[in-house]
Amino acid sequence: MSEGDADDPALLAMAGSSGALGRGGMRTKLLAAAKAARSGATTVIAWGRIENVITRVLGGEEIGTLLKPGASRLAARKRWLAGHMHASGRLVLDAGAVRVLREGGKSLLPVGVKAVEGQFARGELVICVDSDGREVGRGLVNYGSEDAARIAGQASGRIEAILGYVDEPELIHRDNLVVT
Repeated sequence: MSEGDADDPALLAMAGSSGALGRGGMRTKLLAAAKAARSGATTVIAWGRIENVITRVLGGEEIGTLLKPGASRLAARKRWLAGHMHASGRLVLDAGAVRVLREGGKSLLPVGVKAVEGQFARGELVICVDSDGREVGRGLVNYGSEDAARIAGQASGRIEAILGYVDEPELIHRDNLVVT
């Protein structure tokens, strides 16, 4: 049986696209395995037409591909954020913000936001995307869409001068943010 990490981007790149509906295909299976891995689950992808495939895999037979979770499991709150389906808006991030989120585990500051899309209130879920529209993460925002648009691209120290108040210095605190 071949093995790999469920969240290995190279596997996803080899899988290609899942089609317009996002159903079927290897990409969809790998995305599901990555989602399961965030909870610490190991997944096996095997051809469903093999007789008694589930029983045989559970019995230890090496069929298909074993996809193991990465080194870290997400806390329950972050698993919920990662799997939450409905987002109220999007934040388009600059390359620096994308790098900091992916590599540094930091909060999202207004300075790293290039654009605010959609209508959302404080505390709602938004998707963070790079300049090409690829999802980078998702989280609960500290400012509604109108205020977020006003402070986008600005240093946190300017929030009060722009809005007349400061709730938090970040748009999304790292505890309310999951990198996808």
